Amino acid sequence: MGEITVSAQHIDHLVPDPASAYGAPYMQAYATLAASNRSRPVAEIIPLLRKAADAALLGFTGADLVEQAKAISSGARYELRVRVTGG
Repeated sequence: MGEITVSAQHIDHLVPDPASAYGAPYMQAYATLAASNRSRPVAEIIPLLRKAADAALLGFTGADLVEQAKAISSGARYELRVRVTGG
C-alpha cells in the first residue's frame, strides 16, 4: 500500500472533481494504465506512471511507482492511503 499527502486545494490532482477545471487527475490515468498494461513488464509501466504523476503534480517516489507498476503488471489490487492537509 502506498501513501501520499495532498493539500485540500489540490485533491483534484488525485481524484476527479466535476467542479474543477484541472484536467489530469492521477486516479483516472492510473485506471487507464491498469486496464491497458496488465502483464506488461514493470520497467515499461514505470515511465508511464511517472508521466501521469508529473502531469498531476504529485510527488510519488520511485519506490511508490515501482509498487504501483507491479500491481498493474500482475493485475493485483493497489491501495493508496491519502492524507489531505488543510492548505
